[in-house]
Amino acid sequence: MILGGGSAGEAVVRRLDGRGLRVALIERELVGGECAYWACVPSKTLLRPPEVRAAARHSSGLSEPELEWAKVAAYRDFMISNLDDVKKANRVEATGATVVRGRGEIAAPGRVEVGGRVLEAKHIVVATGTDGVVPPIEGLPEAGYWTTRDVYTMSEPPREAVVLGGGPVGLETAQLLRRLGSRVTIVEEADRLLSREDSEIGEHLARALIEEGVELRLGTAAVRVEPAAGRRVIHLDDGSPIETERIVIATGRKPRVTGIGLEAVGITVGKSGGIDVDARCRAGKGVWAAGDVTAVMPFTHVAHYQGEIVADDILGRKRVADYRAIPRVVFTDPEVAAVGLTRDGADAEGLTVAEGTVDLGTLARTGMYGTGYHGSLTVLADRDHGSLVGAWAVGPLASEWIGATVLAIKARVPISVLRDTPMQFPTFGEALSYAVNDLPF
Repeated sequence: MILGGGSAGEAVVRRLDGRGLRVALIERELVGGECAYWACVPSKTLLRPPEVRAAARHSSGLSEPELEWAKVAAYRDFMISNLDDVKKANRVEATGATVVRGRGEIAAPGRVEVGGRVLEAKHIVVATGTDGVVPPIEGLPEAGYWTTRDVYTMSEPPREAVVLGGGPVGLETAQLLRRLGSRVTIVEEADRLLSREDSEIGEHLARALIEEGVELRLGTAAVRVEPAAGRRVIHLDDGSPIETERIVIATGRKPRVTGIGLEAVGITVGKSGGIDVDARCRAGKGVWAAGDVTAVMPFTHVAHYQGEIVADDILGRKRVADYRAIPRVVFTDPEVAAVGLTRDGADAEGLTVAEGTVDLGTLARTGMYGTGYHGSLTVLADRDHGSLVGAWAVGPLASEWIGATVLAIKARVPISVLRDTPMQFPTFGEALSYAVNDLPF
């Protein structure tokens, strides 16, 4: 039995397909989960048309194309199947699994209750995902707000929006709304954007967003909200007010661990707020957990990865999770991509590291791609072992060309091998060669 039909749950089903087990996928909302209907798919679909229009400004001889919102929204609706999961549910059942609609709660070892029904199975997989965090701001519930679900299923962009949160989701959301014509302000408690990544990444994005007209209020927080004739006034802790049409909450998510019966199988929530799992994603006897509910890394590709590990463990295959080379991407323009350790992470592990950096302006591909593009790639190498342990990039299509670095970290490819491997010309992928050659050893 799998509690949750999102990315992790679907991955378990696919991996178990045809292996002789009877499988029940229990889903309280839509099969496919948050990513398919309210997050990854609609957000990246909506980000693309404004990105193409902005790219035209960087290309010689092109006029800026017109953006027709109605057609963009219609294509978004197509990509999210108009919030209809029948096709996805049918694909799951085509594997031989059974889709059970409703909220599942573990009642005892091997038993799950769903809408008055009691289901029994040898294995239980918890893949319940996360819920959005709404900060406890005075007056916010009464004044009203949007979550990112509202943004990515909206019928019309607002005239103005204040986005609370300067993390990946907040930045993507803010840039999208700005490019759709909204006046946008980002309010972020930290003194920089993307505070979990290395500082220059946030600096790159801050410059780009300011150039587009996004106002940044960093190092401050909203403390009170009041309605004002169909609008909202946000009062910040520095004493300043911001009046806006919409408030968008992008302050993070928390694992969905309450009300699912973890106590019935002796599982307690860890310090991370999620379900602690071992290297095989085991949470307890006969219970596994996968995806965002584990609070390991909140990415769809990690959910897929953990789901496969769970299935392999159930099938008796020896496999353990390795999170050293999980890529992290922010689909802003310019894109951000990172993998492995940050500088602070390397210090925390006591590694002796060296850095190599290349400015994308030195690459032939950058000039060919268009005018006014900026960015960089930095690699972090372990001096003692002579291999990469981290990297971060800002620039066009960074999500695509970070892949070689991901493999280099995962496979512990020696620096000498990377230096002896020419990358294809002219591409952004050449940045890896330049950055590795910049390492001071």
